[in-house]
Amino acid sequence: MKKPAVCFIGMGVMGAPMASHIARNDYPTTVYNRSPEKADAWARQYPGTAARDLRSAVGDADIVCLCLGNDQSVADTLTGERGAMAAMRPGTVIVDHTTTSAKLARQMHAAAREHELFFIDAPVSGGEAGAQNGVLTIMAGGEQEALDRAQPVIDCYARAVTLMGASGAGQLTKMVNQICIAGLLQSLSEGLAFSEKAGLDSKRVLDVISKGAAQSWQMENRGTTMVDDQFDFGFAVDHMRKDLGLCIEQAALIDARIPIAKQVDQYYAEIQERGGARWDTSSLIKRLL
Repeated sequence: MKKPAVCFIGMGVMGAPMASHIARNDYPTTVYNRSPEKADAWARQYPGTAARDLRSAVGDADIVCLCLGNDQSVADTLTGERGAMAAMRPGTVIVDHTTTSAKLARQMHAAAREHELFFIDAPVSGGEAGAQNGVLTIMAGGEQEALDRAQPVIDCYARAVTLMGASGAGQLTKMVNQICIAGLLQSLSEGLAFSEKAGLDSKRVLDVISKGAAQSWQMENRGTTMVDDQFDFGFAVDHMRKDLGLCIEQAALIDARIPIAKQVDQYYAEIQERGGARWDTSSLIKRLL
C-alpha cells in the first residue's frame, strides 16, 4: 500500500529530528521552514524535499505536521494571508505539535472544518532528546478518525500517543504536564541545594533517593547535571515561561488554583534576568546556590 505523503512545517530543534524519523520510515516527506536554509540543511541530510513556498509544500500532502513557536506562528501559518489551509486538499489531516493555548487549537479546528480538513492538537513531551530518539509522548485533541489516519506517521517519532478528548484537550493536558514539571524541578532544586549546603556528596544522595519514593524523570535525567552546574541539556527557560504563561491564563479562565506554578514562573523570570534564558529548566537551582 502506498504510504501517505507528509509535509512537516518547522525545522527547529524538535521538528527537524521528528521529520527525519518520518523520512527514514520511507514516507514521502516534504519540509518547510520560514528560514529556508534550515529546510535545505535538513534535505541534504535526509531523504526528503525542502520546499521554498508554503502553499506548494502542503498541496500534495495527506498529513501536514507542524512544530512551531506559539499561537501566532500557528495561526499565521495555517490561516494567515498566505495561510496553508487554503492550499490543502479536502481530507488532509493537520497535526499540530506546537504547544499553544486550547483556544487557538479550537479556532484552528473550526477553520479546518470550514476547509473540509481535519485538525489535531498534539503537543509533545520528551524534549529534544525524545525527538532525536523517536520516543516522544503525545497528548492529542480532536477526532479519533483523524488520529487513526495520522498515527502511523506519528508513531515514527513517538512511543505513546493518547487521544485525550475533543479539540483543545491535548493542549490542556500539556498544561497539566508543565505545571507538574515546574513543581518537580523546584523541589529537586531545593533538595539538591540543601544537600550541597549540608556538605553531602550530592551524587551519592541522588543514587540513594532515586531508588525510593522521591524518584522522578527529572531526578534521573537532570539531577547529576544540576550538581555539575550544566544547563544545556533540555527545554529552555524561555520556552517554559511561554508554556507556564499559557497555564496561568487557562487557570484564570477555569478558576483553577496553581500557586506553585505561578511562583516558579517568577523564579524563571529571575533566571532570565541572570542571562539564563537559553539554559534548560533545571537551572532553577542557580537561584539557590
